[in-house]
Amino acid sequence: MRIQTLGLLLVLAVSQAAPARAAALPAPYASVEGVSEYRLDNGLRLLLAPDASQAAITVNLTYLVGSRHESYGETGMAHLLEHMMFKGTTRIANVMDELSRRGMQANATTFLDRTNYFETFPADDDNLAWALRMEADRMTDSRIARADLDREFSVVRNEMEMGESDPFRALWKQLTAVSFDWHNYGHNTIGARSDVEKVRIDNLRAFYRKYYQPDNAVLVISGRFDPARALALTRDSLGAVPRPARALTPTWTEEPQRDGARKVTVRRAGDTTLLAALYHASAGSHPDWAALQALDHILTNAPSGRLYQALVDGRHAVKVSALSPALAEPGYVSYWATLSKGQKPAEARRVMLATLEDIRRHPIVQAELDRARAAWLNQFEQTVSDPQALSLALTEAIALGDWRLFFLERDRIERLTVADVQKVAENYLKPSNRTLGEYLPTPHPDRSAIPPAPDVAAMVKDYQGKPALAQGENFDPSPANIEQRSRKLTLDNGAEAALLPKQTRGHAVSGYFSFAFGDAESLAGQRLASRLTAAMLDKGAAGLSQADIANRIEQLKSSLQISGSGQEVRVGFTSQRDTLPQLIDLIARLLREPSFPAAEFDKLREANRTRLAALRDNPQAQAARALGQRLNRYPAGDIRHVPALDEELAELNAVGLEQLRRFHRGFYGAGQARLALVGDFDADAIGRQLNQRFGDWRSAAPYRRLDDKLPQPQAGRQLLQIADKANAAYLAALPLAVQDTDDDYPALLLANHILGGESQSRLFQRLRQQDGLSYGAGSALSVDSRQPVASWQLYAIYAPQNLAKLQHGVGEELARLLRDGVSAQEVADAKRSLLQSAQLARAQDDTLSRMLSQQLDQGRDMAFQAALERKLQQATPADVNAALRRYLKPASLVEVYAGDFAAKAPAALKRD
Repeated sequence: MRIQTLGLLLVLAVSQAAPARAAALPAPYASVEGVSEYRLDNGLRLLLAPDASQAAITVNLTYLVGSRHESYGETGMAHLLEHMMFKGTTRIANVMDELSRRGMQANATTFLDRTNYFETFPADDDNLAWALRMEADRMTDSRIARADLDREFSVVRNEMEMGESDPFRALWKQLTAVSFDWHNYGHNTIGARSDVEKVRIDNLRAFYRKYYQPDNAVLVISGRFDPARALALTRDSLGAVPRPARALTPTWTEEPQRDGARKVTVRRAGDTTLLAALYHASAGSHPDWAALQALDHILTNAPSGRLYQALVDGRHAVKVSALSPALAEPGYVSYWATLSKGQKPAEARRVMLATLEDIRRHPIVQAELDRARAAWLNQFEQTVSDPQALSLALTEAIALGDWRLFFLERDRIERLTVADVQKVAENYLKPSNRTLGEYLPTPHPDRSAIPPAPDVAAMVKDYQGKPALAQGENFDPSPANIEQRSRKLTLDNGAEAALLPKQTRGHAVSGYFSFAFGDAESLAGQRLASRLTAAMLDKGAAGLSQADIANRIEQLKSSLQISGSGQEVRVGFTSQRDTLPQLIDLIARLLREPSFPAAEFDKLREANRTRLAALRDNPQAQAARALGQRLNRYPAGDIRHVPALDEELAELNAVGLEQLRRFHRGFYGAGQARLALVGDFDADAIGRQLNQRFGDWRSAAPYRRLDDKLPQPQAGRQLLQIADKANAAYLAALPLAVQDTDDDYPALLLANHILGGESQSRLFQRLRQQDGLSYGAGSALSVDSRQPVASWQLYAIYAPQNLAKLQHGVGEELARLLRDGVSAQEVADAKRSLLQSAQLARAQDDTLSRMLSQQLDQGRDMAFQAALERKLQQATPADVNAALRRYLKPASLVEVYAGDFAAKAPAALKRD
């Protein structure tokens, strides 16, 4: 289930004061590396992970209940209950609406062993106190009503249909079902349709009362807060919930050892081909699991993984991956391959199984383990540097038996030997332990010994861990402070940089670089070359192979993403203070000296062919492309042109490696670069380094920003028939002559938020909450900063048979909004939600670095955001209603519907 506040207004924010101090903290039950556990009298376990460097708090409540705990006929109950927990309590009429009104980022997830609910919000005591009271209300007093349940059925069904339309999810569900004879790990968490539709309200309430109790819950609070105050607030809220009288019994079903290979085949319409091999394995808490994680990397990592080299480099597949969830009881590892249309499944299967099951004759080597270890530890360090990520990672360790397993697993990874990895590969990756195909009798079964889950309490009893990470400063993310703390530089070639040094947890740094080039004339015919050139930058550079580059990034404890399109290439990255200079050197090398290896280009082009083939039967992708073409105002050859799918495939087949080399030579340069860094770094030294690496680099092509034209499409409805898809997509657009400096802009932002910007919006309330038609519905407003070109878009997913109901619901809500207008309360709630969402966004360093880079490009600073915030606060309901009636013209909407409508299509073309 997803509830997210709108990210369109990232530029707006209000600062919050740090919480007041409470009494001194008592000694914790356990403390490891800055995370402390307290146990309350009612059985609740509380983990505190303070981080003053982030002006946000995450409250994450994990219940030790998932689909593993469901009884016969109750599959999907844990997930259904997750949905119901947002309906309301006796104190809060609608939890989802209240979260949206407060501008909190909130979500909930259900999996096999646990369910968790979390909220992230700007740091202050009032927000924290409210969130804890709300979770206490949900634990004891959720309104689980028949009427709410009846409305939610179709929403959950729509979520099921979304999964059934995805080839990966469809195969995963069948793969696990065939693999497990008795254990509930063989059940998809979303459940059987019949179980969900026929669930008894009394059974659901009993399930809630049994598992949603303090002695079955672990609360994690991370971010900027006073620990003593947080403990006191928890005791006053969740700590006041009485300990239940019932005693929970553990699950006891054990899977027998496998005595033969199995196979399942799923046949669906479309062009995507997938292969998967699943092997039963240990519980996630077992020492074997660390070796299995390393084995996943050794097998599937691009480009060094054995499966990658055998299948992708060998031209038998275009992609490989691993799906190996850590589970509380013995579970599984699985390996996947995606094939393009011309590749042969039988040959790919032969190569895949030979690679997986013949490691005895081709032993693991030290270099493979070293790469896997570096990648795992790099991800670990990035996780502990991010309060929200750390909180969610602790949820998974909690589900395994104890949160300290999160740190213990790190220790195990550090101590791993080649012999450890070799042992698990030989023990688990056996034909008799595999699910891929049909049952095959074997004269002499070679069965795998699956160890039971160990005693986690004994395992972590005396565990101390390592010293806690360095803590960051108490940073104020207000526009004024960000502007005051930022340093603006101009490089020798005119490029601009914005540097915001500050102390961060783990000395973390986030960066975002953009490089613009060319103009409409020089870029003609280069649409695909622009994107593919950027995609090739990390595939090889002077003296470095793709594997060398990947290894170097891991060694630098960093992450790096490079993308490009149109007249821009974008570089996003994270690093640490001591490795940032080396990462910047590497980025400069990749951008300035790419080697364009032919073998990697062939793989990239084949992967893009496969991606395009998969889009043919994807309703959302087809609807988006069709809408883009309806709004397209540029001819073929223009870099802004929106091609048909076959047109793009023809471009892909025609593009050559030499064209990419020419594109790089002719366009790449840093004269129009916008470089932004946020985090723990030496601003003087980094400023000099940026000038040394990029200040002498200029593009050979003159730069002129691409203007945009306001589209003038013909309004109307378009239906796209996509066979054999249980889910359908709706997209609509309304072109507007609006710029973000217009007087109407703040009112339009509020209008969009009320219409479809979040879960409290009119469209979401109507299509999901009232009619139960859609898992996700809403609207978005895209407005340019330089010219009056904007688009107001609507979207929803739904079942094809509900097309007429969806059209009626959307039409009725638009008409009601224009007729009756918005209320003062709606406007007040929208202001609060947008402002708090923006404040939270500015507290996240990766988002802030992108924002600073964009401001450089726009010629703005934080004063613009501060002014926009004031205008937003001053907007009245009359302003919003006037903007709505001036701009929202339902008859001018360009609408696209994609799905399996069959005979319903002609009637659906009519407007209400």
